[in-house]
Amino acid sequence: MTTTVLSPQEARIKEQIENKPVKLEHHTRANDILARVRAEKPHVDVERGLLFTESFKQTEGEPLVLRWAKALYHYAEKATVYVDKDQLIVGRGGGEGRYGLLYPELDGDTLDLAIKKLPTRESSPFDIDPEDAKTIIEDIAPYWKGKTFHEDLAKALGPETMKLTYNPDEALTSRYVVNETASFRSSLQWVHDYDIVLKKGFGGLKAEAEARLAELDEFSPIDNCEKRPFLEAEILTADAIILWANRHADLAEQQAGEESDPKRAAELRRIAETCRWVPEHPARTFYEAMQSQWFTQLFSRIEQKTGTIISNGRMDQYLYPFYKADKEAGRITADEAQELFECMWVDMAQYIDLYLSDAGGAFNEGYAHWEAVTIGGQTPEGYDATNELTYILLKSKREFPLNYPDLAARIHTRSPKRYLREVARTIKSGEGFPKLLNDEDVVPLLLSKGAKFDEALDYSVSGCAECRMPNRDTYTSPNAYINFAAALEMVMYNGRMLKYGDEVLGLQTGEFEDFKSFDDLFAAFLKQQNNLLKHAFIQQHEIIRLRAEHFATPLGSMLQKLCRDSCIDLHQPKIPGGIDLGYLEYMGYATVIDSLAAIKKLVFEEHVISLHELKEACEHNFEGYEVIRQLLKNAPAYGNDDPYADEIGKILDRTAQEFTAKYSEQIGVHMDIRLVPFTSHVPFGKVVSATPDGRQAFTPLSDGSSAAQGADHEGPTAILLSNYLTKNFDHNEHAGRLLNIKLSPGCVAGKEGTEKLVEFIETWRDLKLWHVQFNVMNNETLREAQKHPELYRNLIVRIAGYSAFFTELSKDLQDELISRNEQEAF
Repeated sequence: MTTTVLSPQEARIKEQIENKPVKLEHHTRANDILARVRAEKPHVDVERGLLFTESFKQTEGEPLVLRWAKALYHYAEKATVYVDKDQLIVGRGGGEGRYGLLYPELDGDTLDLAIKKLPTRESSPFDIDPEDAKTIIEDIAPYWKGKTFHEDLAKALGPETMKLTYNPDEALTSRYVVNETASFRSSLQWVHDYDIVLKKGFGGLKAEAEARLAELDEFSPIDNCEKRPFLEAEILTADAIILWANRHADLAEQQAGEESDPKRAAELRRIAETCRWVPEHPARTFYEAMQSQWFTQLFSRIEQKTGTIISNGRMDQYLYPFYKADKEAGRITADEAQELFECMWVDMAQYIDLYLSDAGGAFNEGYAHWEAVTIGGQTPEGYDATNELTYILLKSKREFPLNYPDLAARIHTRSPKRYLREVARTIKSGEGFPKLLNDEDVVPLLLSKGAKFDEALDYSVSGCAECRMPNRDTYTSPNAYINFAAALEMVMYNGRMLKYGDEVLGLQTGEFEDFKSFDDLFAAFLKQQNNLLKHAFIQQHEIIRLRAEHFATPLGSMLQKLCRDSCIDLHQPKIPGGIDLGYLEYMGYATVIDSLAAIKKLVFEEHVISLHELKEACEHNFEGYEVIRQLLKNAPAYGNDDPYADEIGKILDRTAQEFTAKYSEQIGVHMDIRLVPFTSHVPFGKVVSATPDGRQAFTPLSDGSSAAQGADHEGPTAILLSNYLTKNFDHNEHAGRLLNIKLSPGCVAGKEGTEKLVEFIETWRDLKLWHVQFNVMNNETLREAQKHPELYRNLIVRIAGYSAFFTELSKDLQDELISRNEQEAF
């Protein structure tokens, strides 16, 4: 009888279930804080939404960037501030426990309806106090009706685009065909230039803005109408965050005077002193740098709802000089630095990204937000960038049981063996960290878009699998997710989808049974694919045009050099000198490949089944057609290093890239094709009926550039090769492929398993693939967690560019994770 090998995470949870004492390698105060905040269901905090509404009521008619700065100052002056028990890194944007914030400027028109569903919805529910609900209905929602971006976008879309975007008469809810994402986030993921805050402080940035304001030409219309409001907004925003920090200092001083424990009183006095100094002034120590960075990051969450949250950038780079100086001076140890990181991680965990829309909640299940921390990679000069902080951050993710923040490790051809082994050790822990980004693919892409070498080499991971150059990137408009499995269904039902009845949604490309060759059928699919891309571009054109009328980001703009130089807000359509990198999301990649491969093989080459029989089986969701379903499921499939299927994927990729390259120029943005689904492959699958790969109706689509669930039979190396063989390296119109691989703990056990995993990572690197991430988990653990969620509430799993607690996911997503093949060997 063989013994199941457990990952360290599984072993720890097993000990907890068996009531054995769990020995953490590194227990800090952050563990105790985490135990307190994890105990509660997230709740809605109305303060931000209410204070912004109050301010906007008072500033109508003023320049938008200045209105935003005044709202931030109103918040800084009036909002409750928090210095939590035991915390060393202070600041919180909402009440006790886990909280979500309201951003009524986005979708306030649906606020009164959404709050009624929040406590009971399946994906990411939130509690709300009845008095707060009353405040939303009476004081917040009425002001925003008729003013939101959500409403203006819907008015701008023509009828053909609308019917692919929203359900009719259902408060503009998504159809999950061509899904805009701009109405539930005011910006794409983003990375600030934290280094400038640590070196200059907001006081220094304010002084620069004041000097430029004094130099404006008093007679110039551009200076008066555009530059002056921008500079005044910079100054006011700097004042706001400085005031906010000083209010934290006041509270810490008050608590110190009331504290009976001398040690904690001393900590509180140090907190007060730190908050008086940063972020107004340059940081002098590692502790001050950490607090300054957190204030900046947290105030960004107050400013706007950035998709996937403002990321942390290259923490092991911009914080290292402070750590090195402190360590050499005897002011800090590695363990103390790790404790400060973990205090910040708990701060992050208390903020929960609240999406009012069903689509937003379903796309980011498990209360997802990922403030990616980038480690490793290369310096702007091209040298390896790993240092002692790199290893402290890896150690923290192995030892601190939390899914925030996301850890992203950059890999390149000269990454040290020690670094690769430590990355592999951390992956083997089983929480899904770190995800890996490949410099050998990312850097050439950024260079091809116009970046300089030092800019490209200094990129930060942002959000799920994106990469940002903080002082060169300038594109923030959220982009569409496109359901290409729906395009396949439209081929089968002549422009219709079973979910939506007789309504014609796509092109009418003819009756499915009448196609005489695979080439004709494939051509029909490509027409449907291009039609969906057409409407995604129409959406994006309107989104770019409208966003500048609705959103401003004075804090974000102050921390972007090109915005400061031009006095133009980051959310304006064009920033001089910037590189605009957008993307469109290809949903259901492997589902479509496998379906087309099965049709080609079984219908047109082997003549095993007819198109009529195939359509009939799909219409009946394979009930009574199990023989046909098994034939389909055993046809050639992507993810097995099979050229038969992979060549179809290559054509799909190339055709989409050619379309986006042709029309990107017209909207002035590199709108590349991307395969990064978050958790949206689950809700997108809920509108797609049974498909010719044997997938049953309304179940999840394939995710990212991974194989369809259960279709990869030839091991993980074959998955890499299929990814390699379907990429079009002669095109530069790709912006990321997210690849999930699930490994059994047994296949990476011991030192030998670590070395195998390192070799696998090196193979992935040498194939120049964009991204890879791992779940190291036994399927039996996931099944037990479904049956006994109360015993597995701390089980963390990898989803899509982020990790989450398994028991906080919907059953559909849990089932999807279980259905992914567990690779037993390399």
